[in-house]
Amino acid sequence: MESISKFIALELFSVGGVSITIGQVAAASLTIAVVLVLAGWLIRRLSQRLLERGSDANQVQLTQKVLWFAVIVILFFTALSMLNVPLGAFAFITGAIAIGIGFGAQNIINNFISGWILMGERPIRIGDLLEVNGTLGRVEAINTRSTRIKRVDGVRIVIPNSHLLENMVVNWNLGDEDIRIFVTVGVAYGSPVRRVAELIEQAVTEQEGVLEDPEPRILFQDFGNSALIFEAYFWTQLKPGGDLRRLRSEIRFRIDELFRENGITIAFPQQDVHLDGILKLESGDQAVGQAIPNTPEES
Repeated sequence: MESISKFIALELFSVGGVSITIGQVAAASLTIAVVLVLAGWLIRRLSQRLLERGSDANQVQLTQKVLWFAVIVILFFTALSMLNVPLGAFAFITGAIAIGIGFGAQNIINNFISGWILMGERPIRIGDLLEVNGTLGRVEAINTRSTRIKRVDGVRIVIPNSHLLENMVVNWNLGDEDIRIFVTVGVAYGSPVRRVAELIEQAVTEQEGVLEDPEPRILFQDFGNSALIFEAYFWTQLKPGGDLRRLRSEIRFRIDELFRENGITIAFPQQDVHLDGILKLESGDQAVGQAIPNTPEES
């Protein structure tokens, strides 16, 4: 026992004139390990309870971050107290570390602060559909340094939090879930335009997922080079798991069916070539000249 006591009392190092023994380091380490395990278990249980009661996932995640930050700060000062280390002993070291971090870790600090801003102000929430630099995906997690997004093709990407605050980001779920989308279709010249508009409206209103209010609008958009252009504008709700491309596809399928039933042709690109002059044909040693009338021919 005497040898164990001597080993525990053995000095490892000193800080600011205060001796740090093996026993103090072991006690502080054990305390930190136990507190971290208990804190992790309690925070997980609390998060599960909050989610079961219907709390917002973003609020739960913010609560987790705040609790962990508080636990780390408390453990830091508790360990210093157990080691009998005065805070003044770290004044110089803390200042040097702060300067080093300020110059060498600006991006990390920027992303860290941006993460807390995102979780506090909540311009972006878990489950939101974002469009960042042409990339479309849903937010899966907002961490202190980065945000994880799952693209529509299933690929997960990690975006620094500062990028989400400093650049233009389209949040399709911000405010409400109602969004307006459109489908474009072109019909051949000579088609009954009023009837075309009625059929397009029928195809849109029949589709499940299209909102009745605001009501869909069918516009005769333009006289195109090869078609009469129509656009159907309608509103739908953007929900998790919803697919706007599938909705547009089903409407196009229905438009094609209705047009076939009513004898309306969907236009395709075509070009008219007009020939004017004398066409010279060569056959063997003889050349035959034939005048071409000044009438257009379609080729």
